[in-house]
Amino acid sequence: MNRRSHFDPQRVREEIAIAAARMIAEDGLDYATAKRKAARQVVGETRIEGGWLPDNDQIEDEIREYQALFQGESQPAVLRRLREIALDWMKRLDAFQPFVTGAVLNGTAGEHSDIHLQIFCDNPKDVAIWLLNANVQYDVSETRHFAARGYVETLSFIYRTARDEAPVGIHVALYDTDDLRGAVRADARGRLARANAQALQALIDEARQSDEGNANGGSPAP
Repeated sequence: MNRRSHFDPQRVREEIAIAAARMIAEDGLDYATAKRKAARQVVGETRIEGGWLPDNDQIEDEIREYQALFQGESQPAVLRRLREIALDWMKRLDAFQPFVTGAVLNGTAGEHSDIHLQIFCDNPKDVAIWLLNANVQYDVSETRHFAARGYVETLSFIYRTARDEAPVGIHVALYDTDDLRGAVRADARGRLARANAQALQALIDEARQSDEGNANGGSPAP
């Protein structure tokens, strides 16, 4: 008998998504690692096909629910700080067409989250030179191209603010200008995978207005 017959696929996907969301929110795991560990937690060593696994959208929805239930007091402030730091660095790197992506953009960033930026310029190596001239010590790695066209060089460094706060990891993926074509199209849910500094500033302002409205006893901003 196939052991998978003991499982209901929909329920398995849901349980894996919930477990993965908790790991991401609490431990800062990436989606792939969290999904893999959650699958083992739910079904043990039983092999399951990819169709039994939740997609990232389902996991993201569960992260939002988890944060609302268990991190409602702390997560919004953490997200605001990360967005402000990201905006600051995007302004510094303005000459290279920076975009923010990942959890800082979609609003699920927590205390273990890093900032992920994408640069689109004619000569990505200029970004490395700029960082060196700014006395930023970085490590070089590779990130999978967002369009699955191989890998792109990524510069990573730790940013420490003047205040007594936890340092933040920042990763800058280097793309050619041509890669930007079509990269800012919305998905089926109307969400953008990346946003420029103006769009990020709008998100920060919207959250601030919502906080002020709640503090004054008004309705949250739409």
